[in-house]
Amino acid sequence: MQAPGSIDAMQQTLGRAGYVASRPLATVAFLALRLGRPLFLEGEAGTGKTEIARTLAATLGRDLIRLQCYEGLDATTAVYEWNFAAQMIAIRTAEAAGNADAELLNRDLFGPDFLIERPLLQAMRPHENGPPVLLIDEIDRADEPFEAFLLEALSDHQVTIPELGTIRAPEPPIVVLTSNRTREVHDALKRRCLYHWVDYPDFAAEMEILAARVPEAGARLAQEVTGFVQRLRAEDLFKRPGVAETIDWAKCLLALDAVALSPELISDTLGAVLKYQDDIARMEGSEAARLLSEVRARLGPAA
Repeated sequence: MQAPGSIDAMQQTLGRAGYVASRPLATVAFLALRLGRPLFLEGEAGTGKTEIARTLAATLGRDLIRLQCYEGLDATTAVYEWNFAAQMIAIRTAEAAGNADAELLNRDLFGPDFLIERPLLQAMRPHENGPPVLLIDEIDRADEPFEAFLLEALSDHQVTIPELGTIRAPEPPIVVLTSNRTREVHDALKRRCLYHWVDYPDFAAEMEILAARVPEAGARLAQEVTGFVQRLRAEDLFKRPGVAETIDWAKCLLALDAVALSPELISDTLGAVLKYQDDIARMEGSEAARLLSEVRARLGPAA
């Protein structure tokens, strides 16, 4: 599928795939595709940054290649590895067969048959259905030297393997980088990207997301779940719940055949929406009842 030809078309395309995007987000995604620039999405965890890469891949009919970042990730691990176990078997087989030509064996051992391609190299390869979507997830968890390596890889759309040489992408991949802002990412990397801060949605937008992702939820349950999560985000919590938790909680409540919230039901299922024991302990019991009363007062009586 060709990339959407306008901002409105981008917003509609994402919406049909179940991703409710604000117009600013749809605009920056449209421009990233039109200009061939990496898209850098920053924001709290659970606000849909990773999901937009998945949705773009699905709607465009492209392969999704994900590089999950972590502390200690280096360029070699992100690009390629050699299959050492297979190389050792090949060496022993050659020795047993009396074929011990060191130069020939070395050339064979460090060839494509023994190469394990990691995400960055996979993204540089030609793909039958067009350039893939390369998701570089949680770049803030990686170290600064890896950022420096990415600057070159994303600017030149190529990677180098000493034994094989430089491999350049015939067409640049569609690159989406995400960050939960556990640390500041260097400006040099951000400058090469189109940037967007993905914030928590307001009540109406989160209701729309819930309707798209959990359509079987009744209107009252969806309103109370959305209102309660929105109210939780105003509390002094160690980790505020994201949209992903709203969706998970609604699914859990449906599995329990719930049609509305109650203080007891909230206490029993808080682990679906809060992920730290201190936060859960604080919101159980009378506190949950108080917040639910506030939410219902704002929503008004059930229809």
